[in-house]
Amino acid sequence: MDNSSEQNIKVSKNYQKNVDYLNRELGVPDNFDIVLREMTIGGKKAAIYSVNGMVNTQVASLILETLVSLERADLMVNALQNLVKGQIVNLQVSEVDTMDKILYFILSGPMAIFVEGQDKAIIVDARSYPSRSPEEPDIERVTRGARDGFTETIIFNTSLIRRRLRDPKLRMKLVQVGGRSKTDVCIAYIEDITNEDLVTEIIEEIQKIKIDGIPMAEKSVEEFILGSKIWNPFPRVRYTERPDVAAVHLLEGHVVVIVDTSPSVMIAPATYWSHTQHAEEYRQEPIVGAYLRWIRFMGIFAALFLLPLWLACALNPQLLPEWLQFIGVEEVGKIGLIPQVFLAEFGVDLVRMAAIHTPGPLTVALGLIATFMIGDVAIKVGLFAQEIIVYIAIVTVGTFATPSYELAQANRLARLFLLVMVSLFNFEGFAIGAIALFILLVRTKSFGVPYLWPLLPIDIKALGTVLVRSPLPIKNKRPSILKPKDMIRQPQGRKE
Repeated sequence: MDNSSEQNIKVSKNYQKNVDYLNRELGVPDNFDIVLREMTIGGKKAAIYSVNGMVNTQVASLILETLVSLERADLMVNALQNLVKGQIVNLQVSEVDTMDKILYFILSGPMAIFVEGQDKAIIVDARSYPSRSPEEPDIERVTRGARDGFTETIIFNTSLIRRRLRDPKLRMKLVQVGGRSKTDVCIAYIEDITNEDLVTEIIEEIQKIKIDGIPMAEKSVEEFILGSKIWNPFPRVRYTERPDVAAVHLLEGHVVVIVDTSPSVMIAPATYWSHTQHAEEYRQEPIVGAYLRWIRFMGIFAALFLLPLWLACALNPQLLPEWLQFIGVEEVGKIGLIPQVFLAEFGVDLVRMAAIHTPGPLTVALGLIATFMIGDVAIKVGLFAQEIIVYIAIVTVGTFATPSYELAQANRLARLFLLVMVSLFNFEGFAIGAIALFILLVRTKSFGVPYLWPLLPIDIKALGTVLVRSPLPIKNKRPSILKPKDMIRQPQGRKE
């Protein structure tokens, strides 16, 4: 916590003492954006604190006019009660008696009103955060469906979920993380569905976070509650910017963690297969959705295994049957195949990073440079074999076809690992590398949930829903591995 402010300091009836304390803690008048308005209300001194740019100016003006119009008699007896219950209406108003909470509210946006002779402050929620309107997320687009997406404002994000789930059992618990940033973190779940132990574990782990701030928002929260495993690149939670995806997971019994200032929310727990599904599959007919899912599976498989397998075959053409001889390379080029593969891999990553940092009007020029100068010219001068460009292109398309950006990055590192193993030990290296990756996935867990479930441990019915996009059921299907409360109470009333 911030050492500059003491905890549990009570609001004093001494008006000047309160003002001096807050001016010192908030840096008034050094901080230009901290607004202090001192005035006389009904013969008593009053101080109003707010943050410039975080308060609705029209609402603030109406509040000031209301307070100025009060008579002295209104403040002689039960001043705060008169203000809270009789004068300030249509706004969320509360009374706070400790300075640490008052500082939190002021810096979060609400107005704080102090009245002479009162040992409590009035907190008026007249916030108006700078924000953008909900837009469709770039990395989770669909051809048909909702076009709204989460924003950087936590209140907007919770509203987008509430709009889809008007369930009184939907709970959204708010905690603050960061001794100095005091970032709002919301833990959302449906009370009579989600497993209590899972909710308790996530809330307790978030409350244990001790750090000045979480500038990386939900990613920082994930690393603190799950721990950062350097040698395991596979994501153990799922991120989404779509409120409909978050709502579906809440109905299944997952917990959704929403962090203020971030347009991505965290879904926990998550399995490997959670990252392979996309909302587009459910916006089409079941048979079309199943087809799209299998095409996506093939793309993910190609992104992970195609290039290492091809390299092993190209390095050992004598081991291939005659009908597979076309896999080899006609002209190796001026450098070996292994350096060519790694150069091509790093080149694609370099172009991808450059595209992220390139202004929109220049992306076309970047594409032309990558296509002609790096691709076509490199082949003509003998730097790359033609076959390498073809397989790199297929692998890159498969990477971009992976719905989860985090899983795509993990598969990229796994592919590089397999390429290294093939370079050292040929086909044996590929087999060893594939087994090592499988063992890593088997040992990975997300809040106690096996990462490869329902493949391991095997659950035939659940595995069927992973492999085939089935029609939406009449009854809710909740993953049994999450141990939803309604399935425990009425096991015969739910099907996995």
